Amino acid sequence: MDIADTDLSGSTFRACDLTRLKIVDSRLWDVSISGDLARFVVNDVDVTDYVEAELDRRHPERAELRAMDGPADFRAGWSTLESLWADTVARARRLPEEALHERVDGEWSFVETLRHLVFATDAWVSRTILDEPMPYHPLALPQTSYPEPEKLLGVDTGARPSLDDVLAVRADRMAHVRRIVDGLTDEELSRPCRRSPAPGYPEEPQPVGKCLRVVMREECEHRRYAVRDLAVLEARTSSR
Repeated sequence: MDIADTDLSGSTFRACDLTRLKIVDSRLWDVSISGDLARFVVNDVDVTDYVEAELDRRHPERAELRAMDGPADFRAGWSTLESLWADTVARARRLPEEALHERVDGEWSFVETLRHLVFATDAWVSRTILDEPMPYHPLALPQTSYPEPEKLLGVDTGARPSLDDVLAVRADRMAHVRRIVDGLTDEELSRPCRRSPAPGYPEEPQPVGKCLRVVMREECEHRRYAVRDLAVLEARTSSR
């Protein structure tokens, strides 16, 4: 598809597949891009490595998680995430409760982000690793592209729980992960898990180690988004 001589100023592209997108002779001023980047070329310069290196500098836990190998590395990685999230929640609590339900630039609110991490743990730990058929908490929030989550997962995507309500569920789910990483062995890391994370996902075996990596990457990246948006909310609150 070719789009030419079109004014797209002010547009938002969300959850789109822009693979092999090419932008030529166009004006890109005040542009913000976030997502999964690979071979990202700007004016004939591949900036992918620069972006990744800068993200690692700002968030060194990303590099720590990528380097995980044996059981001890997974335990250390989860400890890092536990500590970072404890600090982030403490920071969020300094804001009014209503601000934590506020979306920044259309992204999930802080509370919604925590609800999504409940879903990630339910899907990739309770269902996949622990082989529980329907472990989803009603407050769990799957990705927006998941079809009919209320029907298939038994969740309430329209719920508006308090921060404390969600944190209580989060504490339980994070304890699940802690118990698993504390008991990890090399054999357990490579054990294949036969159940998919959720109905509709590909039915293919995934090793325990890969499932844990998915959960920990979700924790890492969504905390990065949360910290970014907390800074905006703090500025809004202080100016009111």
